[in-house]
Amino acid sequence: MELSRTTLGFAAGIAGTLFLGYCVYFDQQRRKDPLYKKKLKERRQKAQQNSSRSARTMGGPLPDMNDHEAMQRFFLQQIQLGEELLAAGDLETGVEHLGQAVAVCGQTQQLLSVLQQTMPPHIFHLLLKKLPEISDRLRSSMRGATLQEEDVE
Repeated sequence: MELSRTTLGFAAGIAGTLFLGYCVYFDQQRRKDPLYKKKLKERRQKAQQNSSRSARTMGGPLPDMNDHEAMQRFFLQQIQLGEELLAAGDLETGVEHLGQAVAVCGQTQQLLSVLQQTMPPHIFHLLLKKLPEISDRLRSSMRGATLQEEDVE
């Protein structure tokens, strides 16, 4: 039983038309759903919050590593943001900011001992667990910024 090219083309055309009709039908059903626009709006708001949260997580642009004053401002900003977020109950983001402060601090051991004495143990352990990841991310961000500066010159 051989199928001719005409029969095969006709079958493919019908299958394509049926698939397209299926897509159009379910798109119409989805759009008729009274909760569709509400769900879409919520999804967009969540995406916007996540993008602003990720921008806030890094605390803005990274300072120039050679500028001592800028590094000190960045350090103090990260400590302050971390403390505020921890006080507000946002542990993950608060620990992110404190980790960034520790990563750029010149006296890491002293800062960690102070944090250990002032923070609850479970938050301090979370900080220690996330510190290598945060340090690597900062290093790669700084490397990327350095490469971009070299490209501009």
